[in-house]
Amino acid sequence: MKPQTDRRDFLKQVGVASAGAWLATGTGTSAVGAPRIGSNKKRSLLFLTKSSGYQHGVVKRDGDKLSHAERVLTELGQQNNFEVNCTKDARIFSSGDIDRYDTFVFYTTGDLTTKGGQDNSPAMTPEGERNLYDLVRGGKGFVGSHCASDTFHTPGEALENQKTPSTFVAMLGGEFFSHHAEQVARMTVADPGFPGVEKLGDGFDLHEEWYSLKNFAPDMHVILRQETYGMEGPNYMRPAFPATWARMHGKGRVFYTSMGHREDVWTNDVFHAVLLGGIAWANRNVDADLTPNMNKVTPYATEMPRPRPKK
Repeated sequence: MKPQTDRRDFLKQVGVASAGAWLATGTGTSAVGAPRIGSNKKRSLLFLTKSSGYQHGVVKRDGDKLSHAERVLTELGQQNNFEVNCTKDARIFSSGDIDRYDTFVFYTTGDLTTKGGQDNSPAMTPEGERNLYDLVRGGKGFVGSHCASDTFHTPGEALENQKTPSTFVAMLGGEFFSHHAEQVARMTVADPGFPGVEKLGDGFDLHEEWYSLKNFAPDMHVILRQETYGMEGPNYMRPAFPATWARMHGKGRVFYTSMGHREDVWTNDVFHAVLLGGIAWANRNVDADLTPNMNKVTPYATEMPRPRPKK
């Protein structure tokens, strides 16, 4: 797709909704302990919710109205002086308009260069995929929630770590391979000094759909650790592993949290604190110590669950 000369026409074409559009009020989105993200410069975020695979309920739209997650993030942006533009059309990454965004927020699934999936939204072009990596490496921020790790998978066996992750997974820092029934599990705070988690104490319990993750970037800075003791499901039968982290990808700041499946999580103050802290850091409004700590706080994270016997 050729770069658009008329930005207004392009945004109308790809269905990008600016902050305030279809805003849901009264969603209880005040964040406990979250850093205010406001700065002298108003930041601009692109929230991509294209589902080339499974479409989660929190990003399913009713006609032209924004989804639950899009409404919540838009409201958080209004409260914290950043603009949120939402789209399911990944062609925007091959347009001239993409350069204006400070940070990309992904809640996506599958190979985004394919149109398929449950929302049937337009595909990212190969040029657009290359642009994504180049822009982040060049200094743009990137924030992934939940199923962002279920995007552009690495070929290979699910219950194995691959030597060479896909380009997307290498940028993000980790990859989803399984989950079981939603349940209450423990998140332990590995870095109490990271923006957004300063007031969360040693950790918290949350009812969520918890991802089991692999292919971790060795240079990541773990913020929250997934405690697996007592969890139900064979793919949680493994040592504790990173669940929220930050890392540098070239000059770009990359943040990921596995939380974000349930609607009530998207209106949960703890999730807001973690998400807003990650956005603040990715936006370069705040700084943080990114000393790699995976081997210290999750030393057995690369151990995978044992394969189940074949029938």
